[in-house]
Amino acid sequence: MFLGVDGGGTKTAFCLVDRSGQVVARAQAASSYYFSHGIELVERVLREGVDTVCAAAGLSPADIEYAFFGLPGYGEAARDLPVLDATPRAVLGHDRYACDNDMVCGWAGSLGAADGINVISGTGSMTYGERQGRGVRIGGWSESFGDEGSAYWIAIRGLNAFSRMSDGRLPEGPLAGVFRSRLGLESDLDVIDVVHNRWQGDRGRIAALSRSVAEAAASGDETAAAILAEAGRELALLVEATRERLGFGPDETVPVSYSGGTFGAAPVLEAFTTGLKIRFAGYELRHPLYEPVVGAALYAAKLAGTPLDRPALDALRKASGSPASGEDEQ
Repeated sequence: MFLGVDGGGTKTAFCLVDRSGQVVARAQAASSYYFSHGIELVERVLREGVDTVCAAAGLSPADIEYAFFGLPGYGEAARDLPVLDATPRAVLGHDRYACDNDMVCGWAGSLGAADGINVISGTGSMTYGERQGRGVRIGGWSESFGDEGSAYWIAIRGLNAFSRMSDGRLPEGPLAGVFRSRLGLESDLDVIDVVHNRWQGDRGRIAALSRSVAEAAASGDETAAAILAEAGRELALLVEATRERLGFGPDETVPVSYSGGTFGAAPVLEAFTTGLKIRFAGYELRHPLYEPVVGAALYAAKLAGTPLDRPALDALRKASGSPASGEDEQ
């Protein structure tokens, strides 16, 4: 029995997969992104999720052969690594696990843990790629000065466009009405109260406004459409930098996949696809094989030295169907 844990800025997903490729149980808990709420948050969230998924399967943590915990923020504060690495031990009661950034879950799920590059665009954004046993991360520099192409990045640009439309610095389009309705504004300036006072600048709640930008774009708002297209181009640039850093040759085929809810907006995926084609002819865009939390379980099996065999992977693929686009990676 292998446990996969995919942490994120909005929620943390858990699943147990057995050797035959059967998803035995799933669970969901709150965000495990601890930078805003303290590192103690991680153990609380992991304990809740592990207890819930084990109860659903009728198992105890001792029955888990190996686990992989993909944690948002992992590796971004060196002083926190000893605590993060030790936390699952307190939850599981054993040492059969590994930890890394949640970007690895997206890569392992989308490409089946094979060489290539996966780009994540959920609450935040980054890429992770592997080639011949070497891994590289690009992006994920936080919402304050990075995370280009992410849901948060889109939402902030949407809020900026709303403020400009309200002032008359930008012609008013459908975006203005969508935001007024979504936020329940009595006056446009109330957006400040909502975002800074009521939400306290909450990263996940702000990122969720990217859906409103996509809704406005679908209603013909040119500014919203331009924001989504720019997001796609930024994500393609992340992939290009990853390819160069990994040292893929000019004649090599580079498998590329994607994960995260931002790709649910067609203009983002279209601009991303076009951006890849423009930059390098050898990119091979692949639809994600498995969702990130399932990828985490597959990676757990691989790290245990007992990767799932082809019949099990095929069974898992059939059972999972098309991976749902989560929107909380990173």
